[in-house]
Amino acid sequence: MSKFFALAIFAAMSLPLHSQQEQAKPEDTEVWQPEPKVVTPAAECGKPPSDAIVLFDGKNLDEWVSAQDRSQPAKWTIADGILVVSKTAGNIETKRAFHNYQFHMEWRVPENITGSGQARGNSGLFLASTGTGDAGYELQVLDSYNNKTYVNGMAASIYKQSIPLANPTRKPGQWQVYDVVWTAPTFNDDGSLKTPAYVTAFFNGVLVQNHFELKGETRYIGQPFYKKFDGAPIKLQAHGDKSEPLSFRNIWVRDIP
Repeated sequence: MSKFFALAIFAAMSLPLHSQQEQAKPEDTEVWQPEPKVVTPAAECGKPPSDAIVLFDGKNLDEWVSAQDRSQPAKWTIADGILVVSKTAGNIETKRAFHNYQFHMEWRVPENITGSGQARGNSGLFLASTGTGDAGYELQVLDSYNNKTYVNGMAASIYKQSIPLANPTRKPGQWQVYDVVWTAPTFNDDGSLKTPAYVTAFFNGVLVQNHFELKGETRYIGQPFYKKFDGAPIKLQAHGDKSEPLSFRNIWVRDIP
């Protein structure tokens, strides 16, 4: 009897793959639950979808505070629906803290921008602000149209960590677009790193960072390192260079579960 069962099993295993597929049903591989939530896309490309948190729509800075003193409101200028950097007011950051998210922002350097290298339209998008000053994880904002500098500090670089895959910068005076997916790092109870941070970024519709694994916080001097945090604001930098200030518009974010 045992020999009979062994032969039966061997025969079943010996059936050609296509025969096994013929015996399967389409329903065997269909998944019906849970259904993804419905998100209504914007009528205009680049505008916030229905589940986005609008951080700036040209009206006010209600979603922002001073990064130097979070008890104080953000003091950048709004002119004709455009947010303009005020270098004397310092960096600004969101009132809310975020973990993993999708982010959209449009920025512009003036057509008559002056300076060169890092002193030409310098700012920064800090995907997680972990303290005052320039503490955190920075995606560089810079005029990189015919403007030579170190390549891990040009526009769309992960500052001093990752060179962008391309340079699709438009001319000064034209609007530039960042679309970013940020995966925040996680930490063990003792503060050690559990999982690293990752960034995917599109610059003017061109992929410039492809799920890049960060080595830690971005630093102007020294090597990057991680320090524990749990959720962080998004920060915009008022850099100290002397060129004309940058402008921002249409800033929104979507939480990613």
